[in-house]
Amino acid sequence: MICDNCSTFEPIEDQGTVHMKPASGELIGLLALNGYTVQKNNEGCAVNYKELAELISMIKCLQPLPLKIRQELSFCVTGGEAPQIRHTWTPMQKFELQMEHYDMVNVILHKQFTSYMQPIVDHFEQIVAYEFLLRPIEGGVAFQPYELFETARKTGLHSFLDRAARTCAIETSAEWLPLGVKRFVNFLPSSIYDPQMCLSHTFNTIDRLHLDPRDFVFEVVETEKIDDVKHLQSIFEVYRSHGISVAMDDVGAGYSTLEQMIRLKPDYVKIDRSLIDHCDRNAAQQKQLEMITNMAHDFGAMVLAEGIERREEFHFCRDIGIELSQGYLFGKPSERPPRDPHSQLIYS
Repeated sequence: MICDNCSTFEPIEDQGTVHMKPASGELIGLLALNGYTVQKNNEGCAVNYKELAELISMIKCLQPLPLKIRQELSFCVTGGEAPQIRHTWTPMQKFELQMEHYDMVNVILHKQFTSYMQPIVDHFEQIVAYEFLLRPIEGGVAFQPYELFETARKTGLHSFLDRAARTCAIETSAEWLPLGVKRFVNFLPSSIYDPQMCLSHTFNTIDRLHLDPRDFVFEVVETEKIDDVKHLQSIFEVYRSHGISVAMDDVGAGYSTLEQMIRLKPDYVKIDRSLIDHCDRNAAQQKQLEMITNMAHDFGAMVLAEGIERREEFHFCRDIGIELSQGYLFGKPSERPPRDPHSQLIYS
């Protein structure tokens, strides 16, 4: 059984067939009025299109439909064949948004992205880990990761994108990193409906590539948006049951993140850049950094300072017991690691 969040979405091709259900008289009449040849079938109706612009125009012509019909109407696009089990039916509202943001949706469905690696260093400035960050492929559509995920959320593709991004990061790590180097991979808790089911693809990818689960740290983003802490605890438990560590991002960005940190007790605590910036000169930031570090150490977590750009920031964080650091001071995200992943030399 596959839940809606774990569904597979087929890319929308330049030509094919759009299937619609249910096929009301108003729907068929409006399509015919706009010059489309409608094919009726047992599930609903279908219209062939020869180019993407024609499909987009067709969806726009349906806007005058009564609200009740629009709310009940679903779409499925195929290469011409009848819809199969693997195909996904999309509600009209989300399908309209997919057409409106087609460039970004195309990036998501065709997986036109890659993973860059940013080094994470220890007290001695030796690289001990990398965080994997989503980036456009060379020559592809430019995007900001937040923009891509926001489009995915609006169009019902955020679970698909989150799973694909995790897979991309794991596969990139297998290509470039030796065993023993930690790999920090982001995930969206809102994309995981049933942890055992929704994460099985991630665990299978790690097994397929003969990687060590203990090298992975899955890092929850959206920390400030977490409403269901119990659900996130269950996600953490499933990761840990497979030998994988977990991390919380953006800790210190708000009071709620400290409460969540105490309840969740992650293996790694990543402190928000806002507390790191010029922390060597700000007594209030220093006090808060020391408090978070001590709290994390009390339940056995390692602490990572994000966004370090100045050596003075690194020295202060190191001196108060923060074990790991990340930021432009040590290297920008790049397509590949140094020749020796444990080296201090970063490709420019």
